[in-house]
Amino acid sequence: MQQVLAGRSGLLRLAVASLSVVVLVGPALARPTEPSATDRQIALAVSILMEQQHLTQRKIDDQASERCLQSMLKTLDPLKLYFYQSDVDEFAGSEHELDDMVRRGDIKMAYRIFDRFLQRVDERITMALKEVDVDHDFTLDEEMVRDADAATYAKTPEEAQDKWRRRVKYEVLNLIADDMDIDAIREKLRRRYTSIGKRWEQTSNDELMEMYLTAMTTGFDPHSTYMSPTTLDNFEIHMRLKLDGIGASLRSEDGYTKVHQIIAGGAADQDGRLKGGDEIVGVGQGSDGEIEDVVDMKLNDVVDKIRGKKGSIVRLEVRPAANPTDHRIYDIVRQEIKLTESEARSVIIDWGQKPNGESYKVGVLSLPSFYMDMDAARAGDPNYKSTTRDVRRLLNDFNAKGVDAVVIDLRFNGGGSLTEAVNMTGLFIDKGPVVQVKGPTGRAQPFVDPEAGMVWSGPLVVLTNKFSASASEIFAGAMQDYNRGLIVGDETTHGKGTVQQLYDVAQLLFRIRNDMNLGAMKLTIQQFYRPDGDSTQNRGVAADIVLPSLTSHLDIGEADLDYALAFNRITPLGHDEYQMVDANLVQQLQQNSTARIEKSEDFSDDIKRINKYEEQKDRKSVTLNKEKFMAERAELNADKEQEDAFEDAVNNDRPVFDDEDHYNQEALSIVVDYLKLLKNNRVAIAH
Repeated sequence: MQQVLAGRSGLLRLAVASLSVVVLVGPALARPTEPSATDRQIALAVSILMEQQHLTQRKIDDQASERCLQSMLKTLDPLKLYFYQSDVDEFAGSEHELDDMVRRGDIKMAYRIFDRFLQRVDERITMALKEVDVDHDFTLDEEMVRDADAATYAKTPEEAQDKWRRRVKYEVLNLIADDMDIDAIREKLRRRYTSIGKRWEQTSNDELMEMYLTAMTTGFDPHSTYMSPTTLDNFEIHMRLKLDGIGASLRSEDGYTKVHQIIAGGAADQDGRLKGGDEIVGVGQGSDGEIEDVVDMKLNDVVDKIRGKKGSIVRLEVRPAANPTDHRIYDIVRQEIKLTESEARSVIIDWGQKPNGESYKVGVLSLPSFYMDMDAARAGDPNYKSTTRDVRRLLNDFNAKGVDAVVIDLRFNGGGSLTEAVNMTGLFIDKGPVVQVKGPTGRAQPFVDPEAGMVWSGPLVVLTNKFSASASEIFAGAMQDYNRGLIVGDETTHGKGTVQQLYDVAQLLFRIRNDMNLGAMKLTIQQFYRPDGDSTQNRGVAADIVLPSLTSHLDIGEADLDYALAFNRITPLGHDEYQMVDANLVQQLQQNSTARIEKSEDFSDDIKRINKYEEQKDRKSVTLNKEKFMAERAELNADKEQEDAFEDAVNNDRPVFDDEDHYNQEALSIVVDYLKLLKNNRVAIAH
C-alpha cells in the first residue's frame, strides 16, 4: 500500500471522532497490559521510516523526544485536570530518552505514563462525584480556567479538588442553562463521570501504541501519524464509501450509545424501527445470541459488535427516545451500505432573472471529500469508486440541462486523494499543471491535467471555508491561478499544503503482501505548491469574495496546529490563462455583495455573533457566578458555537444546497452578478 494523499486535516480528525457506525473497529480489549514483540517491531519500523522518508529529513532526536512527551500529556490531559505537577516533573526526567527508546522499538514509557494517568483518573472521578452532590454557591464571583495554555497542573490534592469543584460547578451551570432540574443534573453528571473512568479503562494496546507513536511522529509535523489496524480500516472505508452493516451512525453520550443518524437506504432505514435519538443498551449476534450489555462500553467496541458480515443478523436492545422507560429488541439483517451522503451530489437551482425574464440555472455540486476506492483501484477494477468519475457524470448532466453556471461547494471538505484532486481539476481546464510537489530532494515535480479538453467550460464559482483543506486547496488554488473560477467564502482555507503517503507496516516488516493488518504509517513526504509557485501551507487559498462566517474565526487552521511546517514558494510554471476572473470584476462583485450584506438582518445577526464569539473566545476563564453566566449565555455560547461548527464538519445529513439559507442565497446572488458582469464572455478560452 502506497496511496498518496493530500489528506484530511488534524481538525477534521478530531471532529470525526464522535460519529461512527460507518467505520470498522477492532475488538473490545481490557486496559493495556505490556508491549508485545510485534508492538516493538512496529515501533522500530515507524522510527526507521520517519528518519528515512519524512519531508524534513530530520532525525528522531532530543527535540523530537521533548515534543513526544508534551504531545502525549496533551492528548491525555489537555486541560491539565488529571496529572499532578509532580507526575509531569517525573516524566520530564526521561524526556531526552524517548528518542533512543523508540529507535530500539521500546515503548514502555507509554505504559508508564498511561498507568499513572488511569490512577489519576480514578482519583479525580472520586473528587468529581463528591462535588456533584454539593449545593454550590452560585452567587460567588469566582471563575474556572478554560484555556488550556493558561491552565496549570495541580500541585496538591487540595488544589486538584478545587479544580474539580469548579469544573463540576461549571457543568451544573451549563445544564441549568438548558432548563434541567437539579436532580436530573446530578444523575446525568454521575453517569458522565463514572463513564469517563470506565471508557479510559477499556483502552487497548493498539490504541495506546497509536497514541504514543503519533505523539512522536507529530513532533515532525501535524499530519505524520501511525494508524492502528482499526484506524486504517476506518480510513479505507471512508475512501471507498461503502461497508457492511446496519446503516446508522452512533455517538457516545455520558456512557450511552445513542443513534445519531439513520443512513438512507440502509438496513436500519429499511427495517424502520430504529430511530435517531434511540439508545442502544445491548447487542447480540445472530437470531438467538445472548445480548451483551454495552452501557459504558467504548463507542468503537459497540460499533464492532454491531458491524458484521452482509446477510448476518444483529440483535439490538434499544431504549427508544420516544419512550425511554421501554426496552425493545430489534433484529436487523446486515447489508452492504453505500455512503452516498459522502459522495458528490448535485442540484440545479433557479435564481435571479435574465433579461428575457427567465431564471438563471445554477448547477451546485457538493463535494464532502476527494474519495477513491483504493482496494478496487489496486485490483484493476475499471469502475472503482472515484470522485472524478462522479463529478464528470454530474457535469455532463448540467451540460445536458443547460445550466448557466456551476458552483463547486468545498466547504468542510478536508481533502483525500491527491490523484483525484488532479484529475477532477482537469475537468475544468484544457491542459497544463495542476499542482507541483517537492520532496526532500528539493526538485519540484508537476502533476498535470491527464486529459485534454474540459467537461465544464462555463462560469465557475468555488465555495470554501476554513475547513476546506488539502485536496480542496489544490483544486481551489489551480482555479484561482488559471483565472478559471471565482473563490467565495471565508478569508482563507485551512492551509494544509503537505502530501502524505500510506506505508503498510506489515509489508515493511515482512517485505511481502499479506493479509496481516499491523496498521499503517501516514507520512508527510512532500509539500505541494500551486501552479504559480505559492504553497498553501499555513496560508491556504484566499477567497476572492469574502462572506461573514463564524468558521473564519475558529482557531482551526494549519497555523493553529503544533509544529506545522512553514510557508514557502518555488518557481512558477507556465500555464494557460482563462480570463474568467480579473481584479476589476472581483472588486465590483465584492462591492455588490457588501451592499446586500449591509442591508441583511441575517448577516447583521451573524456579525454580532462573530463579535461576541471573538470576545468570549479570547477569555482565559469563564465566570461561575450564575447571574453573569446566564447573561453571557443569553448573548452567545462560544463553546456551543464551536461545537456546532465541528458538527457541520462531519454532518452529511443535509441537503445538497439549502437555498433558503441566507449565506447560500448571497452566494447565489454573487453567481448571478458574476454572470451579468461576464456578459458574453462565458466560455473559458485559453490565452
